[in-house]
Amino acid sequence: MTWLALCDHDDRRFSLRGLGSDKKADPVLQDDPRVMLTRGTVMFETRLSADGRPQVLFGYKTTHPWLRSLTFQAIPGGGVAMVQVQDKDITHAAIHHKDAGRTDVVRITYSWDSTAKWGRMTLEQPEDTHVVSVAVDNPRPLSLDDIRDLMLGRNDQTFAPDMIFAALSDQIEPIGPTPTLLPSTPLATPWGYKPAAQLQRGDTVMTKSTGVVPVLHRVSRMVPARGSFRPIRLRAPYFGLQDDIIVSPDQRLVIDGPEVEYLFNQEAVLVPARHLVNGFAALQEPCGPTIQYSQLLLPGHDTMLAAGTALESLYIGRIRRNTTHLQSSILHGFDRGGLPEHGRPGHHVLRWYDAIHLARQRAA
Repeated sequence: MTWLALCDHDDRRFSLRGLGSDKKADPVLQDDPRVMLTRGTVMFETRLSADGRPQVLFGYKTTHPWLRSLTFQAIPGGGVAMVQVQDKDITHAAIHHKDAGRTDVVRITYSWDSTAKWGRMTLEQPEDTHVVSVAVDNPRPLSLDDIRDLMLGRNDQTFAPDMIFAALSDQIEPIGPTPTLLPSTPLATPWGYKPAAQLQRGDTVMTKSTGVVPVLHRVSRMVPARGSFRPIRLRAPYFGLQDDIIVSPDQRLVIDGPEVEYLFNQEAVLVPARHLVNGFAALQEPCGPTIQYSQLLLPGHDTMLAAGTALESLYIGRIRRNTTHLQSSILHGFDRGGLPEHGRPGHHVLRWYDAIHLARQRAA
């Protein structure tokens, strides 16, 4: 799996060997404009306006030597449509997003295997475990020329102001649960702190409420370091940290204290790291184009101790009951019968407005 291209409003990158820490020794594709990427993924994040106005979000169009285009459009009522044209062949898919009550950020993942005549488009939202996917019939491959037009902004290309980033991989990227810790994150075990990357199935870790529990699996994934994957540095001594740690914006921390009890009538709440960014206790971490995250899967949805603070372990809900989503996820290689079922999170999860209110109360 290699991320070949990444673009946002400040930068555009493309390499036949891959980007950043994902770079390979040899080119993934031959440097020939006509060579075809028959299997891959286009992933992007964008804001969907609450009024659901139609607009082209991302795409390209060329007429030489024949008509070719791939466009992603915001559609009325909320949602995203994909249209691919190659000469007289047209491929189309649409996902409706009914809950767009404000300007929501969504992640669209379009994957295809043109040899197998298989395609899938998925809509996900940061902070939400709900996944919506639709099949894409008979998707077409992208030539190297098409990829450069799409990702480098050549010729007739669109990258709307509402777009956050777009990236292209040469493989079918997973959807659903995603790891959120750097592999170097120190996690408490009965024998002291150990980096997440050193913990394997059968090892044990310390949790905040359950005590010592076994590790079922450790998962890792390389992702574009932009949008909801852009890393955040949590600084010691805030949040009870003994050392700084770097996490994904979706990593949730356990926050407790008198303000939590007063505001939410809860002993503790879960807060996504993205809502803690304030310029001193938590801030955006400079990084390259890609970043690798790891996470531990535990029998229950327990909170681990990382450098002194309580962090959520990988939450997978009841994904084992949905064969399609399981096979599309980062867990696809694991024995279905050995996967746990996680009920609701052990603590109330704050939405963005409550998290911001709590942060202001603590800073006052």
